[in-house]
Amino acid sequence: MPSTPVDPADLFALSPLDGRYAPKTAPLRPYLSESALIRYRTLVEIQWLRHLAAEPAVDGLAPLKDDVDTALQQVLDNFDRDDAQRVKSIEAEINHDVKAVEYFLREKLAEIPGDAAGLSAYLHFACTSEDINNLAYGLMLRDARKDVLLPRCHALIDRLRTMAHRLADVPMLSRTHGQPASPTTMGKEMANFAHRLSSQAAEFSDARILGKFNGAVGNFNAHLAAYPEAPWRRISTQFVESLGLKSNPYTTQIEPHDWIAGYCHALLRINTVMLDLCRDIWGYVSLGYFRQRATPGEVGSSTMPHKVNPIDFENAEGNLGVANALIAYLAERLPQSRWQRDLSDSTTLRNLAVPLGHSLLATESCLRGLGNLEADRERLQEDLSANPEVLAEAVQTVMRRYGIADAYEQLKALTRGQSIEREALDEFIAGLDIPEEARARLAALSPTDYVGLAAKLVSEI
Repeated sequence: MPSTPVDPADLFALSPLDGRYAPKTAPLRPYLSESALIRYRTLVEIQWLRHLAAEPAVDGLAPLKDDVDTALQQVLDNFDRDDAQRVKSIEAEINHDVKAVEYFLREKLAEIPGDAAGLSAYLHFACTSEDINNLAYGLMLRDARKDVLLPRCHALIDRLRTMAHRLADVPMLSRTHGQPASPTTMGKEMANFAHRLSSQAAEFSDARILGKFNGAVGNFNAHLAAYPEAPWRRISTQFVESLGLKSNPYTTQIEPHDWIAGYCHALLRINTVMLDLCRDIWGYVSLGYFRQRATPGEVGSSTMPHKVNPIDFENAEGNLGVANALIAYLAERLPQSRWQRDLSDSTTLRNLAVPLGHSLLATESCLRGLGNLEADRERLQEDLSANPEVLAEAVQTVMRRYGIADAYEQLKALTRGQSIEREALDEFIAGLDIPEEARARLAALSPTDYVGLAAKLVSEI
């Protein structure tokens, strides 16, 4: 896939994706920009011509000669800004973006020595614009997912997994409902997010991408008019599948975009997990469980020099909010079309790049933020030591094992809604009517040790 040069951020850009954040969204440009859309349309048109030429049932078109096929491949391989601009110039004259690609390819065929120009009659053969568009968008979203979005998501998962292993046995006070609760480890919390993101990334990767290639209203009307005996359903299916997409045999003029809704929803779930991660990390920074490495020369606050703000996680949170709002709209809107076709999906589809761009920005911000974190073990230990009442769960559960019926109620009376000193808990344990070995084990237990299988669970992720 040819890369697209990134211009310096334009101070007059309406979208921050093409202004302030232009360098960070650059990886998506070869797949989701206007130039990319034109190139993918060109690819579909050329591949359809090749497919027809190789089909014996289309007897009016001979197999492409090697020099013609090579020249067409060079059109794809060398497609650049000038080519995209030429298509836009044609579009400005005829006011049709897909037909402009056909006319562009006519010009290219005319440049090939011999009788290649005679192939022009089979360019865009029996196609409606949406035959070209739906496949182009399918390829764009597939390649953006494969080459940009999933690799960056996996980089985030790898970062979390590395943090999980490094912090596997670093105990941390949990906070259910925001209140002190049974301890975990910092590594286990990172492992939770690594596992969640890994599961959602797998679903995003598996989200199928469909395509249709069946004419103006999905019935092969023009195809049969030209070649009544040709097996058009097979030809269409094979063509769509040759592009690496799954053929949808039942459509109107447009592929109904149900798969795009599934693609969007899968990405939305990844973003939602990432949003949860960013908010949790922000809270841990606020509690002092994580310290952030200061970047030399960077200003944290315009008035308070001491501050190192968790701006990466806040930036990610903001971009995830924008992304998910647009993703939800696209998933709801795109599958709806009046009768056999209306044009509302056309302008809507052109916004697919926007939530993907904000998703990429959020991922990069999250990665950068995680890379600047250091666990403050002293602060973590301080909170654990200050909350011995979190051992009440362990004490009442051991009491239950030995048949003490009102175990929960006793610990509730001792601890609920209040902090207690360790001495009070030790005194309570010493008076329990349980085996000496169990009593000694409870007496030796501390919040630091009361982390269950957290470290083992981390080791297995």
